[in-house]
Amino acid sequence: MRILAIDTALEACSASVFDSDDGAIVSQTLPMARGQAEALIPLVRDVVERAGGFSLIDRVATTVGPGSFTGLRVAISAARAFALSLRVPCVGISTLAAIAAPHIDENDGQHVAVAIDARHGHVYFELFSNRGRSIVEAGCIPLREAARVLGPATVKMAGPAAPLLFEEAKAAGTAGQIVDASPAPDIDWVARLGLLADPADSPPRPTYLKPADATPQQNGQIARQ
Repeated sequence: MRILAIDTALEACSASVFDSDDGAIVSQTLPMARGQAEALIPLVRDVVERAGGFSLIDRVATTVGPGSFTGLRVAISAARAFALSLRVPCVGISTLAAIAAPHIDENDGQHVAVAIDARHGHVYFELFSNRGRSIVEAGCIPLREAARVLGPATVKMAGPAAPLLFEEAKAAGTAGQIVDASPAPDIDWVARLGLLADPADSPPRPTYLKPADATPQQNGQIARQ
């Protein structure tokens, strides 16, 4: 099976084509905080053409959040459109799970904590066991609370806000190590998780863990929270 994976949830624009039969991967990531809407389609076209063409794609996967409200809409809309035109299934992958996936190791016994800065002293947070099970479900919580729920065991920390979590956890007496502070998930792992996802249980719908920072006022102007 060949899967097309895309991600614009955080500060990157990424696309990958992964062939599960031979393990071949063609991928590209462009670091960017804005402009994903303009960059995504040309990026996907280039990656897919290098992988052999759209006719070989069997499934589409996209990150569904948490992340930027605008970024999520860009990737999810594009993924749905590609899947519809190709007549293939489309699946949604948690941004937190995609960040955690490369660091989950059944042999080391360590949990993996993923943190993304949600602003105003909060983080998007999820804690995974060394087998990939969610121990603390995804939520938008105060940074201090995220550090508190880690417990006394050594924890691997990943995600853009991993350094913030590390410092808060250290102050609380929790041992931890930062294994990844990249600004966005590895797109190849989005593809791998997309292969495992059941289309019936993983719809490409956005995961919003907090209200939008921008809200309309009565006069039609936008207020930033």
